[in-house]
Amino acid sequence: MYDYETEEIEDKDLKSVGLELMFLTPEKCSSDKGITAVELAKRVDLPVEIVKKKLHILKDVGIIRVKGINPKYWKFDNYNFQRMDEDDEIYRLLCNFEDVDFDRFFQY
Repeated sequence: MYDYETEEIEDKDLKSVGLELMFLTPEKCSSDKGITAVELAKRVDLPVEIVKKKLHILKDVGIIRVKGINPKYWKFDNYNFQRMDEDDEIYRLLCNFEDVDFDRFFQY
């Protein structure tokens, strides 16, 4: 398990994966179950191995769910995210929008 409480998180890859899942709409997924790690890796332009590690960190803190075995589908858990402690490092990381390009997630 990732011990995120003992170190300051400035993990751009974790933030990238977390925000992509947070703003992922059903229309952007190939399945209504969620998105696969391979699809997500393409969206965030990171190697699949790194994306899988970040997914497990987010799963360990309870803000994403996984369904299926092969392939696994990942989905953001808004309910659990809204109930996270505001002092939690991962919560603060995902809520820091200073360097976020929202055009990437939304079409106006």
